[in-house]
Amino acid sequence: MKLTKERIVDAGMAVFAEVGYQNLSMRQVADRLDAHAGSLYYHVRGKDELLALMADRVCRQAYDAGTRTLDALPAGATWQDRVEAQAVALRLSIRQHPGGAQLLAESPGTLSPGGLSLMERLLRTLLDAGLPADSCGIAADTLLSHTTGFVLQEQNQPTAPPTLDLEQYNALRERFPLVMGELIPRIGQDEKFHRSVRLLCAGFAAPPPEPAPGPQPRTT
Repeated sequence: MKLTKERIVDAGMAVFAEVGYQNLSMRQVADRLDAHAGSLYYHVRGKDELLALMADRVCRQAYDAGTRTLDALPAGATWQDRVEAQAVALRLSIRQHPGGAQLLAESPGTLSPGGLSLMERLLRTLLDAGLPADSCGIAADTLLSHTTGFVLQEQNQPTAPPTLDLEQYNALRERFPLVMGELIPRIGQDEKFHRSVRLLCAGFAAPPPEPAPGPQPRTT
């Protein structure tokens, strides 16, 4: 079968799922394709470009998923609903790829069309909502970083939570009453993510704090 950039990205995603970000090599990708490593460089300049292409694919898939989610919203959906829809679509898209969050977090910083599309649409949503223009960039970057970090934690957490006997639990409860108490709800990851995005939106909508007064001139 003819070697193409898309096939190389396919193989890169498969190898990445098995060995992770640091251990992926062009030779492993070539072996997956039953090709010589040198032949890959006619299509992809090296590992950094391959990782960037892989991250771009995840972002493009997330953008398409977000489009479908936004189209399914009712006519009266609020801007918060539209922001949440985009964040949820991004989270689900990243989760479809083992190590996908690490890929987005650690891939080389390039101007990925997929990543730029996600940011552009989110910025437009925030601007159309009437948020201050000088706050929208920080808000959009915060939301995208939060979503990637949330999935990174999900994908790195152990499959089973640690078990505690009653004595251990009571000792921890006495030492850390807030953490082990009722302030942190014991809810599923889906509900936690939805709530976290709504809290971020509430913060985005809040008026910016007044700047702290500068030092007062000394009087004699």
